[in-house]
Amino acid sequence: MVGEEKTSLRKRLSKSREDSEENEDQRSPSRGSLETASNGRINLKQLMAKKIQLTAEAEELKPFFMKEVGSHFDDFVNSLIEKSASLDNGGCAITSFSVLEGENNHRAKDFRAPPEHGKIFILRQSLLDELFEVDHIRTIYHMFIALLILFILSTLVVDYIDEGRLVLEFSLLSYAFGKLPVAMWTWCTMFLSTLGVPYFLFQRWARGYSRSTHPLVHSLFHCFLFMVFQIGVLGLGPTYVVLAYTLPPASRCIVILEQIRFVMKAHSFVRENVPRVLNSAKEKSETIPIPTVNQYLYFLFAPTLIYRDNYPRTPTVRWGYVAMQFLQVFGCFFYVYYIFERLCAPLFRNIKQEPFSARVLVLCVFNSILPGVLVLFLTFFAFLHCWLNAFAEMLRFGDRMFYKDWWNSTSYANYYRTWNVVVHDWLYYYAYKDFLWFFTKRFKSAAMLAVFAVSAVVHEYALAICLNFFYPVLFVLFMFFGMAFNFIVNDSRKRPIWNVMMWTSLFAGHGVILCLYSQEWYARQHCPLKNPTFLDYIRPRSWTCRYVF
Repeated sequence: MVGEEKTSLRKRLSKSREDSEENEDQRSPSRGSLETASNGRINLKQLMAKKIQLTAEAEELKPFFMKEVGSHFDDFVNSLIEKSASLDNGGCAITSFSVLEGENNHRAKDFRAPPEHGKIFILRQSLLDELFEVDHIRTIYHMFIALLILFILSTLVVDYIDEGRLVLEFSLLSYAFGKLPVAMWTWCTMFLSTLGVPYFLFQRWARGYSRSTHPLVHSLFHCFLFMVFQIGVLGLGPTYVVLAYTLPPASRCIVILEQIRFVMKAHSFVRENVPRVLNSAKEKSETIPIPTVNQYLYFLFAPTLIYRDNYPRTPTVRWGYVAMQFLQVFGCFFYVYYIFERLCAPLFRNIKQEPFSARVLVLCVFNSILPGVLVLFLTFFAFLHCWLNAFAEMLRFGDRMFYKDWWNSTSYANYYRTWNVVVHDWLYYYAYKDFLWFFTKRFKSAAMLAVFAVSAVVHEYALAICLNFFYPVLFVLFMFFGMAFNFIVNDSRKRPIWNVMMWTSLFAGHGVILCLYSQEWYARQHCPLKNPTFLDYIRPRSWTCRYVF
């Protein structure tokens, strides 16, 4: 299949090359006359003409070649994966997709594939690491560095003109990361509890399941304890700490994002290992498949949310690469600081002088698009590329596909799949696929709606706790506009105009998010309430606040 297409591509390229050579033989002088003139010297004019013609022919073949390679590369890789799965299963290629498309139309959970046929981990680089090897792409990276230098110079020059001296204070950063020791000991508590409790409960359940006279009761009891840990310890505990100690936004963000990560990690560990124990008990095997503590510990730090006993590993650790990734993360932090300092703070200082109105809102949204988009790029680069690649390199974790080419998406469906592959994999296998496994594949739309709801609620929860107010802008954009675009601007849209429309809507959406949340933040800072009630935390203050000077 793919091999025949590759052979056809070679034949077409070879035929095109032979035709060009035949035409050149007909049009050009003899080879001898090309190389030397009558006096025995090289004819430079004819040589340059030949070189120009060959270059033009190569440029004509390049788009054709790239188009053919691009259209067949994915099929080629998928074919290799299918063949590998076929060899592993004795010639029967059972994948997590095929079990949902059985010919007998039985319930999908009767044919559920084992975990190892879900996500496949292989050795591969991150896409940006590959693209940065191309000089044209790396120039874009250099442009962002140049822009950061200009931001720094702008801040220094303005401070020198206004203050008469260089002001090297980072008050915004010091405020955002205030009370960092509290956030760190909270993280240590979450980590130790996640390391100990889920592993202990699973091990105790697995060893007692076969010997129990009431395995269902035994399983329900341990499931209840696990849910108490997930909701009570990991869920309510960190939330109480950030609220009780009134942590600043960045410190809150560290605790809440790690809280969500640990919950997802613990769920994946249990979800992947319980079927193995059940199959072992069904086959009456003497060995119980319980992972070691080292395997679970490695998983807690590995840049993936899908548990496996073993992952592809790189042979060595490039510590220079690790240092460079962390350096770029810190650079992105300062980049965001200067964006807020130079583009956002002046904007919202001027906005707060006027009451909330449609005019103020429209101006705010359009002025927030540029900083919103820059923050989007920097967040993607700092976390999904630099941070995850740094930990992957230190752990020799081989599969670095943390994202795909989301910037080329012509549909929101493809954008959601490629923007954050790490989280998408978890939602796909443990929310979407398990929903279909339980309710059968006839409820695909309901499964997709459930995944959108879970993702939107978690995103809004994180923002509400980190900012200390509830203003469901992101929830509305995600659940209504995002879900609508997912169905309307779907994978059938392939023309470049849809990529333009996707970028336009992304720019506008991030402008709206930055504008409305910033307005609400400033309103709550300048219009505090003496005895706020619960409704005051969820009622938008920016709609009614009138600034007093």
